Formats: sequence, structure tokens, C-alpha cells
Amino acid sequence: MFWDKAAGLYDLFEEYYNGKVNRQLCGEVAKLIDATDVVLECACGTGMISRHIGKKCKRLIATDFSVGMLKQAKKNCADLLNVKIRRADIMHIQCKNERFDKVVAGNVIHLLDDPEGALKELMRVCKTGGKVIIPTYVNHENAGKPSALVRLLERFGAGFKCRFDYQSYQEFFKKAGYTDIEFQLITGKMPCAIAIIEKK
Repeated sequence: MFWDKAAGLYDLFEEYYNGKVNRQLCGEVAKLIDATDVVLECACGTGMISRHIGKKCKRLIATDFSVGMLKQAKKNCADLLNVKIRRADIMHIQCKNERFDKVVAGNVIHLLDDPEGALKELMRVCKTGGKVIIPTYVNHENAGKPSALVRLLERFGAGFKCRFDYQSYQEFFKKAGYTDIEFQLITGKMPCAIAIIEKK
């Protein structure tokens, strides 16, 4: 699995290739987390966002499908006693309905065969009145084609199913039936768009 193989080097990418964007991303997500929140994070990767969420919330269950990524996440979050690292499939979340105050899924929607199905799962396990927070790397607007880095990752086995720019990312949610959404765009080497859906 590509992500198992990439896990050991992924922190270097996060910091050195796109560190400015990632630091801002983590800060913006952390602002949306309250001290009383019980949070589910899907596709936690090596724990980049997890560390920031874990410092803010009551409890965090950080999940990923990649065993390699989870090993790194456990190391990176070892000092946060309120954070539990678990293996899980975003398409079939083994939790009851309306379990979590906040649900976060960072940089995974564009990798999925059925992103709409994943979105339904994220909404299902979020409490009414809670928020689903979905940050996703996007191409520079009007770039017309993926970045050199994306093409390189694809060559090594990363399966990008969707290639969003900021406009098409917003359109994805609209087509999926979600219209009352807040969006934030973090600009930089590899921009990141954050979709914030309040479950009503």
C-alpha cells in the first residue's frame, strides 16, 4: 500500500514542502474545536492535525486505514493521553449515529472512489449541532493540470480520484446536496480548502 510505504517520509513533506500551509491549516481546524468536544478524525495520517485537535478537545479518536501512518501517528501523539489511535475505514465507520461533537477528515476526499459515500458516513456519526470539517489540498485555481508533486506521487502509487481546485471543491459539496457550508482557502505552495458543515 502506497501510504504505508510513504509514512516514514510523510512528516518531511508536511513540514518542508508545504509547512506554511499545513501550520495554518492546523491552526484553523484547532479554532473549531472546543474543550468539551469528543472528536473523530478520519484519515489522520501521521497525526499532523491530530496533535492540534488533541490539545484542544476532551477526547479524540484518530483513525486511518494505513497501518504505517498509524504507527507514525502513535509516535507523534504519544504525549497526548486523551488521544486514541485506531485503524478504521472512512467508508464504514464502526460507530453509532450522532456519536461525535466534531468530525474531521483531512486530505482524503480526493483519494476516494466514493467521496459522496464517505461524506454521508462523516455526517452520520456527527451530532446534530456539531460540525464536519474537511480540509483538502487543491490545485491552484485555473492551473488546468495537477502540480508536479501530484504527478510524482501518482507515479509512485498514490491514487488521486479527484483533482479539485477551490471552485470545483465547492461545487462537489453543492452537487452532493450540501449548500449551507463555510469554506476557507489557505494559499501557498499546495493550497488547502477547508469545508465546514454544521449538521442541522
